[in-house]
Amino acid sequence: MELTEKSRKWFVATLLLGTFTMSISQSSLSTAYPTFMRYFNLPASTVAWLTTGFMLIMSVVMPLSPWLMDNFKFKPLYLTLLVNFVVGTLIVIFAPNFPIMMVGRLMEGFSVGVLFPSYQSIILEITPQNKRGSVMGTVGLVMGSARAVGPIISGVILQVMNWQAIFAFFLVVLSVVFILALKTVVSPLKLKSTNFDFISVFMSLGIIGLLYFINEISHMTSGSYLNWIILGVSMILLYLFVRRQLRMPEPLLRLDILKIGNFDLGVALTSLSYMSLITVTIIMPLYYQQALRMTPFWSGMALVPAAALLSWLNRRSGQLADRIGFKPVITIGFGLFIVGWGMLLILSGLKSVWVAIICSMIIEAGNAFAMMPATTLGANSLTNELIPHGSSIIATFRQILGSTAIVLATVILGNGNFNAVFATFLVMEIAAMGLAMMIKDTTAERVAEAR
Repeated sequence: MELTEKSRKWFVATLLLGTFTMSISQSSLSTAYPTFMRYFNLPASTVAWLTTGFMLIMSVVMPLSPWLMDNFKFKPLYLTLLVNFVVGTLIVIFAPNFPIMMVGRLMEGFSVGVLFPSYQSIILEITPQNKRGSVMGTVGLVMGSARAVGPIISGVILQVMNWQAIFAFFLVVLSVVFILALKTVVSPLKLKSTNFDFISVFMSLGIIGLLYFINEISHMTSGSYLNWIILGVSMILLYLFVRRQLRMPEPLLRLDILKIGNFDLGVALTSLSYMSLITVTIIMPLYYQQALRMTPFWSGMALVPAAALLSWLNRRSGQLADRIGFKPVITIGFGLFIVGWGMLLILSGLKSVWVAIICSMIIEAGNAFAMMPATTLGANSLTNELIPHGSSIIATFRQILGSTAIVLATVILGNGNFNAVFATFLVMEIAAMGLAMMIKDTTAERVAEAR
């Protein structure tokens, strides 16, 4: 289906507004944990499942996205996901107890898990290849902003209202998105009927077990045999899942595309970039509070400059990639990562909040030049029919490695060994720079030919 420039912009804007709101729901609840603990009289470890459970269900449904897009028109699929999220939110608001609230959160996580790879696939497919960098830069701007403002929005709401008002905010915005979607969202892709492989879906449950194990590593003791059993079963399931996808004529997820040049690098580089980004958002508040003795409020505010710079740079880095090619832009990104982590390692002894803020800004600037350009680089190496599979693979890898980064940083940190964390991620991004140098940049060749 051909879209006019105006209708395409409205279509993309509606998708991004819905995704922005759902992203806020993922990142905003950490601020409200103490409130939930008092309200339900539960420990922090139990309340944390509001985020952990959300993340686990997201991860396991991401591989379903390509099948859903092949077999259902996008507009009714998008509207259904919005309705499912709204119903889940209503359950959360009126939940009489914590288990019922968890049901609502899992419904929200299901919608987000299907939508995240789907909306990126749609945006990539309806956007001309020579404009994908700037459009995906806008996507990065929206997602980065959501991560930054989520805790702020929930914190402000909790100052004047109860916790239910946080979810009421999601409800109102997504109701507006639903009305907009009725007018602006279309189904631009041709359907391709395929069988639903229940065996592959069952095997993909290994993702949940793997993520559960990763998140439990920091709490494990010598007697945590059950966790190791979960890991063993999960790895067997994932091995069987991968083998089945590579052998089936019509797999649930086209894992064979990982053999395509540039796509494999795109998956690796966007994941390594995300690992640094999510580590900064977790470790730096601890550094501000433990090493610099700042209050929780000011440690949160100290993250704002880096998040603002990330949002501002995202679209500009995409536009630059469209002009000069993805390889130089991604190389700049990982160069900034190396500088940022290196400065933190060398200058942390100064105990200066301004040095820490500047280093965080450099690292998040690196993410602006690396993550979405690497995602777009990978997508550009695929045909349009493979893009849904590519988006799903990237989203799943990013989720798993993002969780791994948090656990890795937390375990290395121990009782305040921040320099070890900085050194670890410095080495990781130096290795990533080596991968970036292997990119074959067809965009740069096209630009050179045009000149």
